[in-house]
Amino acid sequence: MSIAISYLFDRPPNADLPEQKRNTKAIGDLSELEAALALARAGYLVSKPLGDSHRYDLIIDDGERLARVQVKTGRLHAGVVKFNCSSSHSHRGGSASRAYHGEIEFLAVYCPETGETYLLPEGEIGNTKMHIRITPTTNQQRKNIHWAQTYKLP
Repeated sequence: MSIAISYLFDRPPNADLPEQKRNTKAIGDLSELEAALALARAGYLVSKPLGDSHRYDLIIDDGERLARVQVKTGRLHAGVVKFNCSSSHSHRGGSASRAYHGEIEFLAVYCPETGETYLLPEGEIGNTKMHIRITPTTNQQRKNIHWAQTYKLP
């Protein structure tokens, strides 16, 4: 076993390592794996397109039709799971974001804090950001609430 691999297995993940910049690619890859697993458990056949240059991360098959799925990582804050509904090009020096409307059929959101994956139809997602509610509102509002339970995969 190489020293690098031995080093990784001899310690818990990230133990005694210097502070590192957040690896958004690795976070996205893990969310994609979690979403694929949840979709497979829900009965879909799941395929992965070759390469990373598509506007979608997964293809699902329900036995009758294929659908494109973009995967996002959600973050739990104050009773809601918040997530982006667009792609960002800021990592390439740009500042534009681009919505997925017309280019996907579903947005799958994996939230590490809840351990759940949520599947939202393209027609119900926003242009830039969105949230789905886990807990009731403090003002008892019921209209125009996107309840997480509605979109949760089994």
